[in-house]
Amino acid sequence: MEKIVSTVLVATKQDRNDAGWHQIRNPSPWGRCMGSDCGPGGSQSRAVWCAHVDGWTTLHTNCDQGQRPLNQRNCFRVCDWHKDLYDWKLGAWNECVPVSARTFGAPRPFTCSGGEEGIQTREVGCMLKSDGSPAEDAICEYFEPKPRLEQACLIPCPQDCVVSEYSPWTSCSKTCGTGLRNRVRSVLVPPLFGGAVCANLTEFQSCKLGPCTGPEGMYSLRVGSWNPCTLPQTRTERQAKRRKGKGQGLRERAGVKDPETRELIQKKRTRNRLNRQESPFWDIQVGYQTRDVTCIHRNGSAVGRLLCTPRDLPLTVQSCVMPKDCQVTDWAEWGPCSKTCVDPETSRGNRSRIRQVLQFPVGEGAECPPLEESEPCEPAGEGVPPCATYTWRTTEWSDCRVDPLLSQQDRRRSNLTGLCGGGLQTREVYCVQANAELLKYLNDLREKDKAGQTQRQQKPSVPPLLSITFQITASRPVENKLCVGPIPNRSQLCQIPCPIDCEVSPWGAWGPCTFENCDDQAGKKGFKLRRRRITNEPTGGPGNCPHLVEAVPCDEPSCYDWQLVGLDECVPDDEKPCGPGTRLALVQCVNSNGEEVDRNLCSSSPALEPVPCEVPCSRDCVLSDWTSWSTCSQTCSSKTIEGKQMRTRSILAYNAGEGGTLCPNSSSLQEVRNCNEHACTVYHWQTGPWGPCTEDPSASSLNTSISVRGGSDGQGPCSLGMQTRKVICVRVNVGQVPPKKCPDGPRPSTMRPCQLPCKKDCIMTPFSDWTPCPVTCDAAGNALKTKQSRKRLIIQLPSNGGQDCPELLEEGRDCEVPKICPGFRWKTHKWRKCQLVPWFLRQNSAGAQETCGPGLQTRAVSCRQLDGTQADISECLKFAKAMPTITQRCQLPCQDDCQLTNWSKFSSCTADCVGVRTRKRALIGRSKKKDKCKNTQMYPLSETQYCPCDKYNAQPVGNWSDCILPEGGRVESSLGMKVQGDIKECGQGYRYQAMVCYDQDNRLVETLRCNSHGYIEEACIIPCPSDCKLSEWSNWSRCSKSCGSGVKVRSKWLREKPYNGGRPCPKLDHINQAQVYEVVPCQSDCNQYVWVAEPWSVWKVSNVDLKENCGEGVQTRKVRCMLNTIDGPSESVEDYLCDPEEMPLGARESRLPCPEDCVLNDWGPWSRCSLPCTRTNSRVRTAYTLRSPSVGRECPNTTDSEPCSLNLNCFNYFYNITDWSTCQLSPTAVCGSGIKTRMLDCVRSNGKSVDMKFCEKLNLEKKWQMNISCVVECPVNCQLSEWSAWSECSQTCGLEGKMWRQRSVVQASQGDGRPCPTQMEQWKPCPVRPCYRWQYSPWSECRVESVVCGHGMRYRNLSCFVSDGSSDGEGSQVDEELCSSLELAVNGDKQIRLKEACTLPCPGECYLMEWSDWSSCVSICVKGAGMDFGSVQVRSRAVLAQEPENLQLCPDQAWESQPCTGGECYEYKWFSNGNASRPLVWCQRSDGLNVTGGCPAMNPPVDNSSCDPPCLMPKSFCSEAGICMCEEGFTEVLSPTGQLNQCAPIPILEIPTAGDKKGDVKTSRAINPTLPTTILPGRTGRTWYLQPYGPDGKLKMWVYGVAAGAFVLLIFIVSMIYLACKKPKRPQRQRQQNNRLKPLTLAYDGDTDM
Repeated sequence: MEKIVSTVLVATKQDRNDAGWHQIRNPSPWGRCMGSDCGPGGSQSRAVWCAHVDGWTTLHTNCDQGQRPLNQRNCFRVCDWHKDLYDWKLGAWNECVPVSARTFGAPRPFTCSGGEEGIQTREVGCMLKSDGSPAEDAICEYFEPKPRLEQACLIPCPQDCVVSEYSPWTSCSKTCGTGLRNRVRSVLVPPLFGGAVCANLTEFQSCKLGPCTGPEGMYSLRVGSWNPCTLPQTRTERQAKRRKGKGQGLRERAGVKDPETRELIQKKRTRNRLNRQESPFWDIQVGYQTRDVTCIHRNGSAVGRLLCTPRDLPLTVQSCVMPKDCQVTDWAEWGPCSKTCVDPETSRGNRSRIRQVLQFPVGEGAECPPLEESEPCEPAGEGVPPCATYTWRTTEWSDCRVDPLLSQQDRRRSNLTGLCGGGLQTREVYCVQANAELLKYLNDLREKDKAGQTQRQQKPSVPPLLSITFQITASRPVENKLCVGPIPNRSQLCQIPCPIDCEVSPWGAWGPCTFENCDDQAGKKGFKLRRRRITNEPTGGPGNCPHLVEAVPCDEPSCYDWQLVGLDECVPDDEKPCGPGTRLALVQCVNSNGEEVDRNLCSSSPALEPVPCEVPCSRDCVLSDWTSWSTCSQTCSSKTIEGKQMRTRSILAYNAGEGGTLCPNSSSLQEVRNCNEHACTVYHWQTGPWGPCTEDPSASSLNTSISVRGGSDGQGPCSLGMQTRKVICVRVNVGQVPPKKCPDGPRPSTMRPCQLPCKKDCIMTPFSDWTPCPVTCDAAGNALKTKQSRKRLIIQLPSNGGQDCPELLEEGRDCEVPKICPGFRWKTHKWRKCQLVPWFLRQNSAGAQETCGPGLQTRAVSCRQLDGTQADISECLKFAKAMPTITQRCQLPCQDDCQLTNWSKFSSCTADCVGVRTRKRALIGRSKKKDKCKNTQMYPLSETQYCPCDKYNAQPVGNWSDCILPEGGRVESSLGMKVQGDIKECGQGYRYQAMVCYDQDNRLVETLRCNSHGYIEEACIIPCPSDCKLSEWSNWSRCSKSCGSGVKVRSKWLREKPYNGGRPCPKLDHINQAQVYEVVPCQSDCNQYVWVAEPWSVWKVSNVDLKENCGEGVQTRKVRCMLNTIDGPSESVEDYLCDPEEMPLGARESRLPCPEDCVLNDWGPWSRCSLPCTRTNSRVRTAYTLRSPSVGRECPNTTDSEPCSLNLNCFNYFYNITDWSTCQLSPTAVCGSGIKTRMLDCVRSNGKSVDMKFCEKLNLEKKWQMNISCVVECPVNCQLSEWSAWSECSQTCGLEGKMWRQRSVVQASQGDGRPCPTQMEQWKPCPVRPCYRWQYSPWSECRVESVVCGHGMRYRNLSCFVSDGSSDGEGSQVDEELCSSLELAVNGDKQIRLKEACTLPCPGECYLMEWSDWSSCVSICVKGAGMDFGSVQVRSRAVLAQEPENLQLCPDQAWESQPCTGGECYEYKWFSNGNASRPLVWCQRSDGLNVTGGCPAMNPPVDNSSCDPPCLMPKSFCSEAGICMCEEGFTEVLSPTGQLNQCAPIPILEIPTAGDKKGDVKTSRAINPTLPTTILPGRTGRTWYLQPYGPDGKLKMWVYGVAAGAFVLLIFIVSMIYLACKKPKRPQRQRQQNNRLKPLTLAYDGDTDM
C-alpha cells in the first residue's frame, strides 16, 4: 500500500473546512490569535489535511486518525497596552566560537592571518517587566521583532611567546672543579590567545677551569630573612618592676632639689612633650625582629651549625617599628558640582569628596589610599540658571579713510583733503557676556524669592523672558579668550562719494534789450542777457555752479518785438513787369527769450516797413541778394572799440550800353553796420558757499540726541534747519558793485531749508572687571605688591554736538597684599632617644652589652604654614613636599667603641682654586685613651679638600633668533582687538643667541655666574617694503577723430619695481609697454571748424566782346577754414582742421549773361534724396528769374536734377557705438566706484563720421546705455594683528628651549595691495637654565653581613644631577641643595626606594634572578590590517644554577604581564646571512631586534645545517629528508656529482590557436619574463612561447625532432625503471618523492633552434 502521511499547514479560521490534514516533520506556525478580550483567553487555529508522501492530497480516511494533529488551541491575545508590561530580555554574549568549529566536517585553516572569524550567541526571551518572569515570545514580537541571537566576532590569532636574545655567558660558577656557566634572556611578548608557551629563559653549560687542589668548601652559613616585627610580651611587667624598685629613690632625690630647679625640670619636660608631638596620626611602637642563621651543605640541605667555619655571627635580633597600616575615615559627602549652570554644549563639571587620615602607615604598613576622588557631574535641582554665553561685539566703524590705500609714492599722501572713492574703515572687536542681562534678571528673581518679597499671585509660572526690558547700555567687556568662533572683521572697504564738479555750456548770444520785469515796465532800465546752462549737475545741487546769467544795461528796452523771418519776392510798383518795387517783410512777434508769442503783444511796437527793391528790366544791371551779416567783430562797444559787421553782394549781369540801369561801383557792393553797441560793462550775481545748517526757530520738531546704535550710520534727519549764503552783484573785471546794477529776476536765493543731522553721544562700555591679583611671594615667603587694572572701550564716538567721551579709559589700583603667603611645609621635631632591643632578648648574643648597640629612634613631624603657624596635616599632604622620615637607625656607643664628635664645618677658603679647606672632629671621653681610636687611618680626625674652584666660562649656544623689532612700549590688550594702520614692521631690530655658562668641571650652571643676562644681542635690519613706483599720468592724447567719436589715451610708466614685499605693479601692457593706461571716448564737434567762402569775385570774361561785357568767364572766391563759435565763425585756422571733402569751390567757369539775356540767381541747395538711395530717385535744385529776357529770348531751365547715387550724393546714416572706456574715477579717488562711458557716433554709409544732426533728423532709435557703473579694486595692504605675547618656554631647562610668538592676518591683501609677509611667527631662545633632577645610583651588590649567603639588602643612593636637557646628555652630579626646590621623585615616581631585600645565593644553590625591567609596550595587532587587540608589556625572572647536580631542584622560571597604552605594532620575519660556509637563520622583529618566537611557522629559511652541504641556491630549501630541493615552479639542475647546482624555471609549452598570426619565432622569450604562470597562481616564473606551426600552417621540423627525442627518452626511462626495480640496492642518497609532479630536468639555454 502506498505510504500516506499527515501534514500541518497554517490556515485561518475560514480555512478550517478545507479537506484533510497535512503533516510535515517541522510543525508550521499557527494562525493569528483571535478573541474578544485581551490576555490569555484567545484562540488560534490551523488547517490540517491528509496528503500522500509524494505531495498530493487524499481522503481523510487514508490517514491514521489517532495521529491527527490539533487544529485549534488557546493563546494569548496581545493588545496595544501590553507594550508597557512586556519587553525583550537580552542575555550576555557567549564566548566567540570559530565558524569552522560549527561547520560540520570543515577542516580548521592551517594558517591564521589577522584573526579567525567566529560567531557568538546569546539568549533572548520575552519577559514580564514587573517581576522578570518569562512570557511567550509572540507577545513581544507583536510590538518589535526579536533581537538577533548571534553576531559575527573575531578570534585573534594565537600569539606565541617572544623572547629576546641571550645575554653573554656568565663566568664559571666555580674556580675549580666542575661548575656551570649561564646565559639568560627575557620575555618580550607573553603567549596570548593559545599561542606557544615561552621557551627556556636560561641556558646552562658546564665548565671546568681546572682540578681543585684542596677540598672544596662544602658548607656555608645562610642568613634567613627577618621575621615580622613583634612586641616583647613581658615588656609591661618588666617596666612595672623597674618602676617599683626605682620609684622611691627618685622621689627622694627629686625632693632634694630647690623649687627653681624643679620649675626648670618641669619646663624642660613640657618642651620635650611638645617636641614629641604625640600626634594621633602616628602610633609608633618599637618592637624587635629576629632571623635564623643556618649552616647549608652544597646540595642545599641544612646541617649542624658547627660544621660551618667559626666566625662572627651576624645579628639575629634588631629593633624595628611595629607595622601599622594606613587607616582612613569613610568618604565624606560629595562636594558641590564645579559647574553651577545648565549648558549641554559645554563640558561637564566635577565634584569631589575627601577622607581623612586616622593613622599614617608606620614601618612596613600599607600605604594610604587616595584621599580625594572626583567624578563628572551636572548641576542638579530646579532653578539652575543657564551658563554664561559669550559673543563677539564690535564698536562702530570708524570714518572712511582713503589714505591707508595710498601707495608710498602717491603725492596725495601729503595732502589728504578732498580724497574720495574707495577707502578703509576699522573697528574694535571685543568679547562680552551675551546673556548677562538674562542671568541678572533670573538672579534678581531668585533673590526676591529668598527674601519672600514676591507674592504668589504675582509670580508667573514661567519667567517672562519676553517681557524683559533691557536698558540700552553696552555690555561689559571680558577677556577675549572666553569667546569662541570666528572673529568679526575688523576692517572693511568703504566708499566716500566723490563730489561731482559742475560743468556748464559755453555762453549763448546776447539777447535783445529787455525790461527787467515785463510786468512792471515803469522804469526805463533795460538789460541785455546772455545765458549758459548746466551740462553736468554737481553734488549738492546747482548752488555750487558758477553764475549762469550775465547782464549788460541797455537803453530802450522792450519786452516784445517783431522778428524778421524773411522777405517776400520783389513786386514792382504800379504792376509793371520790372523796375523799382517793394518786398514785404515776413515777421513774427517774439519775447525777450526769442520765443514766438501772440502778435497782439507787439502791437505797441511799430511794424517793419516794406523793404524797397528793384526787379531788373532786360537791359538793367543785375545784382545778387545781400549775403547775411557777418559775425560781429566785438562782443561789446566802448570808446576805443566798436563792433562792426558786414554784408556783400555781387554783379550777376551787366547793363546794356544804353537805356539800362547802370551797375553800381564796387563800394556799393558792400555794407557795414555797427553791432553790439552796448557798453562793455557786464554784471552778474555771485554766490558764496552755503553756511552750516542751523536750527530754524520756526521748525516745530526738536533736535533730540540719539545714542542708540542703529543699523544705519546714525546720520538720519532729526529736524529741519536753515542754511544761508551771501549773494552780491559783481561787475566783470571790477568787483562788487551795488545790487541794483544786476537784474533782480535771476537773483539767487540767500536761504534754503536743510535737514539737521542727529546729535550722537559718546557710547562706552562699562569698565571690565578688575584683572585678577596674582599672589607672588619672594624667597623669604613675603607677599609682593602687585597691581590690577580694568579698561573700557569707546563704541560710538560723539558727533554733531553730542556728549563727549570721558578721557579715562583705563584705571589701575594696588592689590591687597595677603598677610601670609599661601603655602605649607613640614616641621620636623627632635629625634627621640635611641631604643635598643630589650636586653633579655639579646643577652645570649655573643659580644652584646646591655646599654649599647644598634637601635631605632623616632621623631614627630607636624604641618606648618609658611609663617610657622600650625596647620592641618591634610594641607601638607596636599601641598607640601614629601613627608620627612619619622624613624631612623641609631647606635648607642659601647665602652669599647670609639666615640667622636660630629664633623665641624669646613674652614673658610683663603683663595679659590689654590687654597685648601679643612674640617675636624675630636675623640670623646675614654676614647681619647684607647689605642685603636688613635688610629687615624680608621678614625681620621681631620679632612682636607681643595677649595671650590669657581671658574666659569660662557659660550654661545644654538642658532641666532629671528630679527625682532623693539616692542615700542605696546601692551597687549586682552580686552579689545584693534586694527593697526601702519604698525612698524621694518627697520632696525635685534637678534639673540643664548649664552651658556659652565664651571671648571664643565657642568652647566646659572648664567648669572658668568655675569651674563643669558643672551648675546646683535643689531639686524628687517628691510622695509618698497612699493612699485609709476610715473605721473601723461597728458591726454588728442582725440583720434576730428569729427565724431574717437578715443584719447593717457598712461603711466614704470619707474621702480617693488622689492621686499612692496605693492606689486599692475599687469604690464605689452603693446604700449606702459604699466597703466586709461582710454576714454572723446567727441569732436564736426562743426567745430567750418569752411567759410567769401562772395564770388567779379566775372573775368575770356571772350573778346568786351563791349557787351558778357560771355564765357571765370569767377573766383576766397575759401578759409575757420573756428566755429556760438556767434558764428570767428577766426581763421589751419586748413587741415577742416574736412577737405567738404571744401567749397574756389573758382567757377560760367557764362556772364549778355544784355537782354535771362538772368537767374544762383542755384539753391539740392533737395534731399529720399531713402533708400536708388537710381530711380533723383534730387533737384531750383533757381528763380532775376531779370526777364527780351522778346525772343528764353530763360534756361530753372530746375536741375540728377539721379540719387549711393555714397556719391545720397547717403544712408546710422548710429555707431564706441567701445567702453576704462573705468574712470574722480581725480581725487584712488579706487572704488567709477563709471565707464561710451559714445554714439553718426556714421555715413561710406564710413565717414558726420554731424549728429544727420542721424537725429532720421529719428533713428537710440537703444544703447551710454554709462555704466564700474569698480576699480582697491589696493588694500595686508593688515596683520600685533604680535602675541611670547609663549612659555618650550623647555623648562636646557639648551634647546625656545619662545614663540605669532601674529595673524586681520585683512588679507586685495587688488594691488601689499602682500602679507611670509613670517607669521618668530622665535628667540630662552635663557639657558641647568636641568636638575634626582637620579638613583645603580643598586649595590646584595649585602649579607659578614656571611657568605642568604637574605640581605641592596642599597642605592639618590643624588642630584645636572644636565643640559639633551636626550643623550647623562649629566654630572652636583650638590643636593641645587635639587632642593624639586619634588622628590625619580622619572615621575614619587615612591623613593633606596633599599630592598635581596638574596645572595649560597654556593651550589639554584635560584630565580631578580625581575627584569618591564619590556617596551607592544601592540597585539596585525600590521596593515588595521586590527588591534590591545597593548601589553611583560617582565620575567630567569633561573640561575651553580651546581650541575642541583639542576633538578631549580624553581620554575616566571613572567608577569600588564596592560599598557601606546604600544608599537611589530612584524616578525625570517632572515639568513647567505654565508655558504656557516649558514645562519634567525627571526627578526621589524624594529631590528633579533628574537626567538613570533616568526611564522611555514617554511622558514630552515636552518640549513640539516642539509650537508647547506641549500644556499636561490629558490631552494632543505626538505625533511635532508635533501636540497627547489620551490614550486622551479626544477632542479644537478651538478655531475649529484649536488643541486641551480633552480631553473620550468618551461611551459603554449600551443597557439589557428587565429594566431604571429611570425616564425624560433625561441622567443615572453615580453614580460616575470608574468605569473597559468599553472601556479601566485608564483612568478617565465612563460616560454614555442610556435610549432609555420606561416604556411605546416608543422615545423623541430616538432618532429622533439617527438623523436621524446620517444627515445621514454624508452630510456622505461629501461631505467626496469633496472631500478631489478636491483633495489639503496643508493648513497635517496631523494624523497615529493608530493607533487616533478617535470623533467632540462638543460636548456633558451637560444638553440630545436
